[in-house]
Amino acid sequence: METTNKPLEKLNIFSFKGIQMQTFHLTWMAFFLCFFGWFGLAPLMTIVKTDLGLTKGQIGNIIIASVAATVVARIAIGKLCDSWGPRKTYSALMAICSIPVMTVGLVHTYEGFLLFRLAIGVIGASFVITQYHTSVMFDKKIVGTANAVAGGWGNLGGGVTNMVMPLIFAGFIGAGYLPESAWRLAMIVPGVMLLAFSFLYYRFTKDTPAGNFEDILLTNTKAVKTKGSLAIAAKDPRTWALFLAYGACFGIEITFDNIAALYFFENFNTTLAVAGILAGTFGFMNLFARAVGGIIADKVGNKYGMIGKGKLLALLLALEGTGIAIFAQSGSIVVAVITMLAFAMFLKMANGVTYAIVPFVNQKAIGSVSGIVGAGGNVGAVLAGFLFKSSEITYSQAFVYIGVAIACVAAIVALVNFDKTSEVITEVNPLEAIEA
Repeated sequence: METTNKPLEKLNIFSFKGIQMQTFHLTWMAFFLCFFGWFGLAPLMTIVKTDLGLTKGQIGNIIIASVAATVVARIAIGKLCDSWGPRKTYSALMAICSIPVMTVGLVHTYEGFLLFRLAIGVIGASFVITQYHTSVMFDKKIVGTANAVAGGWGNLGGGVTNMVMPLIFAGFIGAGYLPESAWRLAMIVPGVMLLAFSFLYYRFTKDTPAGNFEDILLTNTKAVKTKGSLAIAAKDPRTWALFLAYGACFGIEITFDNIAALYFFENFNTTLAVAGILAGTFGFMNLFARAVGGIIADKVGNKYGMIGKGKLLALLLALEGTGIAIFAQSGSIVVAVITMLAFAMFLKMANGVTYAIVPFVNQKAIGSVSGIVGAGGNVGAVLAGFLFKSSEITYSQAFVYIGVAIACVAAIVALVNFDKTSEVITEVNPLEAIEA
């Protein structure tokens, strides 16, 4: 494959040649590690609950805290991508957030743990940079697929975390540490990996196929025009439709990542290890499910345009909502797992379709649109978290309410005309000088 300084028109996942593919692989790997650090505590919550003496309401607050900070962080990070560049932004985010991940084990009170969970949640903004970076590296014909694969493989970190963190915890137990010490030591592992990878990302990626923002500015003073990108993104109703959609798919995904192990452990009396494996299976579907959504979205888009992509997203959300409602009524673990896999497929495909639409909303504000839509995912997670915090409803009832809410969002998305153009899309790239 010939190296080029333009966005690629093909995605060869087995290639590492050229700055585009090098950046693609480092981007999804960075997102994978960020997810690992973000949700590393989730499969250990049964141990943390006992150690800190947490109530159901306090666990609900912790779940909300883990995703709440990300709402503001994603909007801010999206703006930074447009102005400062994804390379510096990602490297700084990983380095800074590795600190609370590594040191969360220092806390011994509910209040301290809550604050640390809030701080760790900032790392969820990594998704916005992942989607921005792949958007500028690939042509509009393939950008939906590239975004979906990078996002899906990164989200895979949520599934692997549920499987691996209990093993790391068990390793420290085997080394002679008590459970109240082992979970604290286990969190050092993802923290160290994040810090090391921040240096790799800075060294081996570039902001765009044509180079870093500062290099492009030296050769063309018109290269980057990002003033007011957040306002441009916020004025477009399509941005907010996607905000709702992402809250209904990704927002529920990270809520499920947080609650799944505890749900299986308490509702079906599984062991901690089995609960972690079942919860991990949900996340592991990101290996292919989100990518499938992106691939289908690109094909639908090429044939039916943005209207087709919008209808596809609405359909997947409707199926997801139905699947979650059925899952909530499962009376056996076998039925629960089967229905979980079904709604997970639709949910993760909807994730991929959402970000196959995002780069086409406004080429001058890709980072800001991506940030606002990404924040929508966390708003959805925060709202869902309040349901799981309530002492008056069960976890199963909470899932039913969520299913109904998703169906309502699907109806709204179906009514939106995503083909409306506030900006003519000629290239999925925020830099006017790339073609120069």
